[in-house]
Amino acid sequence: MTLDPLTAAPDDALLAEITGVYASNPDFHRISGDFPDPHDVRPEQVAASLNAELVQPTAEFLLAREDGVLVGVAATLGEHPDPIDPYPWLGLLLVHGDHRRQGHGRRIVALVEERFRAAGRDGLRLAVLDGNTAALAFWRAQGYRVIDHRPDRQQFRPCSVFHKEL
Repeated sequence: MTLDPLTAAPDDALLAEITGVYASNPDFHRISGDFPDPHDVRPEQVAASLNAELVQPTAEFLLAREDGVLVGVAATLGEHPDPIDPYPWLGLLLVHGDHRRQGHGRRIVALVEERFRAAGRDGLRLAVLDGNTAALAFWRAQGYRVIDHRPDRQQFRPCSVFHKEL
């Protein structure tokens, strides 16, 4: 598996691939409310979401490919917007619906952790919407532990904040 940062605005073909990953996750979008119709995610909506992710100076949007096929995406922040939080954050992990339950999510997480470990970082944080029981179980299985409960920064939805020492 490769994990490569998106370095420029995606062309139409790449945006269609990324939209396919987003569109294959209607259950997540139903919980998050990020898209008006979780069963009709459109390229222009995904482009706007990408732009919102990448507005942060230390943000990266990562493309996970297995044998050339886009199987997932991840969005990270090298530094949290709150200056008292010294850890990088994983803001989004989506595995294409056709490729779930094959270990891709676990491998993407391991590669993200390795990127931060190689950069000298000693921990990683993320927030999971409290209603997302599958994600809560996934992150616990990856060795993350809940350290706080608080609303997210954009929409004030209740979340569990997870941390893992690297």
